Amino acid sequence: MCACVAVSCLVALATPGYARYVVQSKDQGKASEGEQKALAKIESSPDVAAKLAAAGEFVKKFPKSTLRAKVVSYVAQEVNKIPDETQRVTQLENLRTVFKELSDTDVIDPILIEAYMKANRIGEAFTAADRFLSTRPNDIVTLTLMAQAGVEQAKKNNPKFAAQSKQYSERAIQVIETGKRPDSFDEEAWNQYQTKWLPQLYQWSGYFSMLAGNKDEAKNRMEKAVSLEPDDPVHYYFLGALIHEEYQKIREEYQQLSAGPLRDTKRQLAEKKIDEVVDAWAHTVALSEGNAQYQQLHDGVLADIQSYYKYRHAGSTAGLQELIDKYKKPSTVR
Repeated sequence: MCACVAVSCLVALATPGYARYVVQSKDQGKASEGEQKALAKIESSPDVAAKLAAAGEFVKKFPKSTLRAKVVSYVAQEVNKIPDETQRVTQLENLRTVFKELSDTDVIDPILIEAYMKANRIGEAFTAADRFLSTRPNDIVTLTLMAQAGVEQAKKNNPKFAAQSKQYSERAIQVIETGKRPDSFDEEAWNQYQTKWLPQLYQWSGYFSMLAGNKDEAKNRMEKAVSLEPDDPVHYYFLGALIHEEYQKIREEYQQLSAGPLRDTKRQLAEKKIDEVVDAWAHTVALSEGNAQYQQLHDGVLADIQSYYKYRHAGSTAGLQELIDKYKKPSTVR
C-alpha cells in the first residue's frame, strides 16, 4: 500500500487559530480625552478603508498612546473580516506599513500569515512565519500551523517546505514538552496542545523524516506518537510502513545468500518483521473501522495484512479477525 493513502489522513485536527492575539490595553484609563475620541473615530468609521485611515491618523498623533495595542488589534481583526482573500492580504500588508513597531507586528503578522495561507500564497506565508518567529521563536500556534502547512503541501506532492516544517514541528514539540503554559493560553487551550497536538506533531516530524530518508528517526517519532495517542490509526500505519521497509531490506539480503545457517537466520528475521507489520497494521484496521475519514486507509491496509497474514499462516486468515478485534476500542468490539 502506498504511503500517500495515509498522507491524506495526516491532518485530522482543526487548524490552530490566532484568536488569542486580540490584545486589550491594560492602561486604557490613562488615555487622554483626545486619544479616546480618536479611538472612537476608528471604531465608528463606516468601512475598513476608513478605519485604516483613522488608525493612521491615530498613530501619527499619539505614537506612545496606551491605547495603541487596542487600536492595532481592533483594526487587524476588522481587516481580517474582509471576505475577498486578495483584498484581505493587501489591507493587512498596508496595515503593517502604518504600524511598524515590534509590538504592532506581533499582532499583525500572525493574522497575515493565516491570510496568506487562506489565499494559497504559501511561500509568502512561510516567509512571514520565519520573520515572526525570529522574534517569537516559541510561538506555539505559529510553529504548529506551519508544520501543518508543510504536511498539506507534501500531500500535494510539493516537498519544498518539508525541511522548514520539520524544524517547526521539532521546535513546537520542545516548547510543549517544557510543560510551561504560555501566558496567552488558558488551561483548556494548553491541554489541547499537550494531549492532541503533541502526538500529531510527532507524527508530522516522523513523516518529514521519512521524506528525508531518515528512517530510524522516523520510526522513533512514530513510536512516540503511538505512545502518546494509542487510539490514532495513522500513527500505527506509518509505524507499520517503516517496519515494512525494514522487512524488505532483510528480504533482499536473504535472497542474495546461499543456503546455510546465515540464510536461515535472515529468513527468521524477515518473518519476525512481517509479524510486526501485521500487528501494527491490525491496530490501524481496528481503530479506523467505521470512520468515514479513514475508509480508504482501512480498506487498503486490511487487504495488505490479509495477504501477509496468509503468507505467515499457510494461506489461511484464521485468527486475523480476532487479532484485529483485540485492538478495537471497547465500544466498537462486536
